[in-house]
Amino acid sequence: MAGSVWRSILSQVVGGAVKKPALSTFSRGIQTVTLIPGDGIGPEISTAVMKIFEAANAPIRWEERNVTAIRGPGGRWMIPPDAKESMDKSKIGLKGPLKTPIAAGHPSMNLLLRKTFDLYANVRPCISIEGYKTPYADVDLVTIRENTEGEYSGIEHVIVDGVVQSIKLITENASRRIAEYAFEYARNNQRSSVTAVHKANIMRMSDGLFLRKCREVAENYKDVKFTEMYLDTVCLNMVQDPTQFDVLVMPNLYGDILSDLCAGLIGGLGVTPSGNIGANGVAIFESVHGTAPDIAGMDLANPTALLLSAVMMLRHMGLHEHANRIQTACFDTIREKKVLTKDLGGNSKCSEFTSEICRRVQDLD
Repeated sequence: MAGSVWRSILSQVVGGAVKKPALSTFSRGIQTVTLIPGDGIGPEISTAVMKIFEAANAPIRWEERNVTAIRGPGGRWMIPPDAKESMDKSKIGLKGPLKTPIAAGHPSMNLLLRKTFDLYANVRPCISIEGYKTPYADVDLVTIRENTEGEYSGIEHVIVDGVVQSIKLITENASRRIAEYAFEYARNNQRSSVTAVHKANIMRMSDGLFLRKCREVAENYKDVKFTEMYLDTVCLNMVQDPTQFDVLVMPNLYGDILSDLCAGLIGGLGVTPSGNIGANGVAIFESVHGTAPDIAGMDLANPTALLLSAVMMLRHMGLHEHANRIQTACFDTIREKKVLTKDLGGNSKCSEFTSEICRRVQDLD
């Protein structure tokens, strides 16, 4: 059951609400994808994905770029020009985990990428994986997170010594845009309901604006059930019975927290894919787990999250046949439990897990 659900959701996960380039752009010939391997285990799991794509004869040419924060004109933080140029041309990126300094140094590179390319919608499906036992079964929901503002706007300053003010920015345009994405996504992917997650009872102006835009957009989608719920109530109900939820849309910080909670329901960030959809046809797909520096270079990492994100990418590009084979090989490997990395309950190395998926991909050819 879960496997078939995954096959369905991954085939649709970014399909409904974003204007995709014409299929001829992606499905004919070789398409360049900007690859950002990332830090820690990032290069290892990126290599694993490239090997599996090669085994599947996916028509992808990787253009590898490192992303580290640099100072631009006026001291402004920016990503390296060659990485931006690559993304501007390819429009499609695949990104491994990037380390973020805590309370010092440069800003989050993940945040900088979102701002640079206006990646306004984070789409994260959380679906139970057949053969991977967790306390929850038949989870089937999608979180859609506004990705550009809220508490993550980075507007902070010291009022007086010992007192810092952080400003939560909510705008009408961004709220309407993410609400329209969520409802369009639900309609195009045969999802029955959209839940707006908020705290407008406390933050009446900011969350009130977000909720008001969701209500307005809902009026144009009478075929999709609309509900609104407080964040704390959603968290409580989610851990009691996640099957009551379908598509959830929310501001940035709530989305960061709730999407990780939902990932925990299906086994963690190591098996959870993610796509960031932007303006002007740009999209970056990523693994959202950490860099795991403690196991970096030890051939112990699990590439599943990045691989499933890459499957989402293939769907987005219209390369459904290749996506089908890769995803089937991955799920079959997990279901049979013979060659699994330690976090999946096995004792195999990353390279062995990768080789098994490659073998299965080739058998499906």
